[in-house]
Amino acid sequence: MELFTVSLLSASSEALDRLQCCLNEEFVDLHSDTGASIPSHSCSFSSDYEAGTIQCSAVLPQFHLADDGPLVYRRAANAFAQYIMTEMEPLLLKAIIRKQFHYEVPKEVEMVELYCRNLLYGAVVPALEEDRVDSDMLRIDRDRRKSKVADELKQFISSHTSIHLDGFVTFRLASYWEELREVAAYAVEEYVMDKQYQEFISLLKYFVRMQEVKLPIVHVLHKGGSEFALYDEQFQLLEAIPTDRIVAEMLETEMNMEDMIVSTLITVSPQQIVIHTRQPELPVMRTLETIFEQRVQLCTDCAHCNSYFDETIPSAACSDLDTGMRMRTVIP
Repeated sequence: MELFTVSLLSASSEALDRLQCCLNEEFVDLHSDTGASIPSHSCSFSSDYEAGTIQCSAVLPQFHLADDGPLVYRRAANAFAQYIMTEMEPLLLKAIIRKQFHYEVPKEVEMVELYCRNLLYGAVVPALEEDRVDSDMLRIDRDRRKSKVADELKQFISSHTSIHLDGFVTFRLASYWEELREVAAYAVEEYVMDKQYQEFISLLKYFVRMQEVKLPIVHVLHKGGSEFALYDEQFQLLEAIPTDRIVAEMLETEMNMEDMIVSTLITVSPQQIVIHTRQPELPVMRTLETIFEQRVQLCTDCAHCNSYFDETIPSAACSDLDTGMRMRTVIP
């Protein structure tokens, strides 16, 4: 007795095999005598590679449609939903990126898709590494989306003996498409912002290279959060320095980064920058290393670090630290 037949558009044997694997994973416990919810071997699957179909048949008399049908349809729908999300979803995202957001350059399409993957699966995108969503939240959201797709699939195959999976996805999963479109829209926005950020970083690096060296070395004391103090080679506190107008205005409008420490460092133009910090993993540290490149050295354990960061700071050092300059943009 045929329960349903699923077909794939221009399906290769590999695609059918992957769909068959999804079905096998869902039905594995129904095909064993231990813990089976329906009688063992009461339904079977057969693939027709030439036709690009997989047929599910009930084995009578073990199978009873009224009792066993709902479970079989639910498991099959779960398998189809799994296949859609693992095999078809990347192609759907690419189609959305190309057709709805008009990206044609393959490299850009690939980059936006990577941002989509970061949002949906937690795949690593270097620019978004610090913004990755908790893996448990991603799993919960993925299960939610899969359940929604499976519900619509179950409703359909419960009343139809054949389903064209590509056509079903194209014409019946409107809410699923809308979710993917929203993900793609957010990914495009993030991609554009990060692209602009990288271009801006490149411009700042250009300013750094063009500036003449004014000081041999500057010590940057990271006091925590967005507070920094600058010291010269003798570790004497540098007085407040008006920053370059052009750079300051660029930073104010484009980045507003950590109290304009970048603008100030570009202005004093040191040959070497030693950043004393107890938080070398902060994004601002990576940004400073990117902009000033080989000039930057991060330090977490030296006499100055120990003096300023130990819980018992000498009173003289405390006084000097309290009067340290907090980096602010000063436009003359």
